[in-house]
Amino acid sequence: MGYIYLGYSDESIQDLIPVNLKIKPIKAAVDDASEIFVVTGTNGADNGVDRLIDLMGDNGQPFYKSSKENVAQGSDGFIASNDVVLIKVNSQWGERGGTNTDLVSSIIRVILDHPDGWKGEIIVADNGQAQYGGAGRGGSLDWPLNNAVNKGQSIQDVVDMYAAHTKVSTYLWDEITSNVVQEFAEGDAEDGYVVKTMVISTTGTIVSYPKFTTKYGSQVSLKWGIYRPEIDDYDVDKLKVINVPVLKTHMIFGVTGAIKNYMGVPSDKLTAGLGYRAHHTVDKGGMGTLMAQTRVPTLNIIDAIHINAIPKDGPKTPYTNATETDIVAASTDPVAIDYWASKNILCRVCEEKGYGISTLDPDNTAEKEFGYWLRASMDELNSEGWGFTRDPARITVYVD
Repeated sequence: MGYIYLGYSDESIQDLIPVNLKIKPIKAAVDDASEIFVVTGTNGADNGVDRLIDLMGDNGQPFYKSSKENVAQGSDGFIASNDVVLIKVNSQWGERGGTNTDLVSSIIRVILDHPDGWKGEIIVADNGQAQYGGAGRGGSLDWPLNNAVNKGQSIQDVVDMYAAHTKVSTYLWDEITSNVVQEFAEGDAEDGYVVKTMVISTTGTIVSYPKFTTKYGSQVSLKWGIYRPEIDDYDVDKLKVINVPVLKTHMIFGVTGAIKNYMGVPSDKLTAGLGYRAHHTVDKGGMGTLMAQTRVPTLNIIDAIHINAIPKDGPKTPYTNATETDIVAASTDPVAIDYWASKNILCRVCEEKGYGISTLDPDNTAEKEFGYWLRASMDELNSEGWGFTRDPARITVYVD
């Protein structure tokens, strides 16, 4: 059961009209299917993420990487007890335009509850590009109005709560997005952006990515992992990225989901200065290029607790324009989850509100439309061997 928000005053939501989205499980027609795990009836501040982990475990995908075998833990789990976990959020907008902060808090909590005992580090990060956005100057991890039950609860507030007890921090890459640096292994310890000037011809993309030192001293390269100066090399597998976009419409690109959320990874300013602005490559599959050439997320968790289903209205999403659907979905396949979520959440709510769905429809593959660039992004990823899919026959959906 969800709700459309028709109005608010003094930060309180009024006039709730229920929206019912009955999400059905789907069994793929093939064995090598991409899997999507869906939890309904969650506001992010409850046990929704715990249910998500249980749902994955019950269907053969443990969340915790461990030498011990149990429902939620095992050798093929995602997160080891000493990993560095980077939670990539959407920070460029306040209100319902940014990732739900209750959901982020729950993700941090379940990581800290690792059954082997947590000994690692968590970073919550994004690049709002130091331009545009809710305040006209890029992103913020400390908006006054947020996507949460308690609207005053920002990402920074959440992190500060946990940081009193363990290694949890934020990093707003806006602060380093104009600084060109070299990798740690090349002798450059300064925080900034590594920019590869070679143009990827298929999408017209120049790859750039952040490289920085956390407040606890971990030296992180988004591409190469955790730098270990004692051996002058990287621990590639120690860095795990959990990609947590808020599902919403986009005024230019149709839909923001797991792949579009990677626009918060490159430096738009530095690539624009070289004549190949990252933002201009999204509708050519450029974020697929970026994922393939840097780091594909370990797990994508779609925040569909509140969505913006008004075509071309996003990415900003004031409270008045949000629809509460109370859904969280996860997958290792960013293409499949974007296809499924746009088709089964965004399009359905959009139709219920009486709007046309052409800009949100992943099956609309006309040039520059969402379906076109989703397919182009998939092609970029699959050219590197990932095997992702937008074919409904190759997608299995589990629902709790």
